[in-house]
Amino acid sequence: MAMMALARQLAGAGHRDRALDLAARALALAPGDGEVRALATEVLSDGVPLWHFSIVRDQVRNAAYDAALRRAVFPGCTVLEIGTGSGLLAMMAARAGAGRVVTCEADPAVAAAARATIGRNGFADRITVLTAHSTALDPSEICGPADILVSEIVSNDMVSEGALPAHADAVPRLLKPGGTVIPVRGRMRIALMDDGGSVQPDLTEIDSFDLSPFNRLRRPYREIPVGNASITLRSDAADLFAFDFARGPWHGARTHMLLRSRGGRVRGVVQWIALDLDDETLYENMPAPSASSCWAAIFWPFVEPLATVPGEAVAIAACHEGNRVRLWRELHPKH
Repeated sequence: MAMMALARQLAGAGHRDRALDLAARALALAPGDGEVRALATEVLSDGVPLWHFSIVRDQVRNAAYDAALRRAVFPGCTVLEIGTGSGLLAMMAARAGAGRVVTCEADPAVAAAARATIGRNGFADRITVLTAHSTALDPSEICGPADILVSEIVSNDMVSEGALPAHADAVPRLLKPGGTVIPVRGRMRIALMDDGGSVQPDLTEIDSFDLSPFNRLRRPYREIPVGNASITLRSDAADLFAFDFARGPWHGARTHMLLRSRGGRVRGVVQWIALDLDDETLYENMPAPSASSCWAAIFWPFVEPLATVPGEAVAIAACHEGNRVRLWRELHPKH
């Protein structure tokens, strides 16, 4: 308990690396002590996103990455992974026959857990986990530029986990010219949508009090499961932005487009992702009643619902700044 008390003090003082080390040691020394376990896991898990535990359960996503890696890997090749997470993709690369896999993870707790997982599965001799952001890596740490670059730093909106700046740095600096990038391309896709009233609306009157001014603090979008049965797409899908992770460009962009309604009520725009792992394998989490994905769709509600007729055009504008997306309905289109 003294060790855990010190670990908590160190964590509170901002010395996370030392706190993590003490918590891991305390857990190893007293694996059967419930209080020590509760305290240690509290320190170890602090700041670790919960999606680490859901993303690896997406079997369609796993199969897509595994297929692309099996096609790309060749004997003796070096694979660099950005964002180790659980270590799953690094182990897939090693299993596919890579001679050397180097994977980097900025979070020290995640990196330590990944090393333990990789060792448990017998790949410690072929996989090196570096506790660093990819931008801090030197090519010498991976024995020269890699043959294959793989990453899974894709967020619900494609870019907010830093995929674009990470590739803008890594491709020219850490990958051999003409090397393989997995995924090679990505697209943000959108369509007009009615939510059937299932997405929580803005605040109005609650217990006879008008709470609407508080809505100014609400995000302009909602994250929703792609399998939400209340979702009805009111237009064909369109590509909002497209990215080539191997060649760029990786800078920000703006766009304007018209979406043609199929008719009916339109409450906003829904956004999802499509990833080309390579030229043969596509992963897309397009919303549908039977759909399932570790990534959520993003719903951008309009200020007021629209009652549309078939063929009616709805003007949409959007921008991204490399790591953030914004989307809105244009009342006065610039077309």
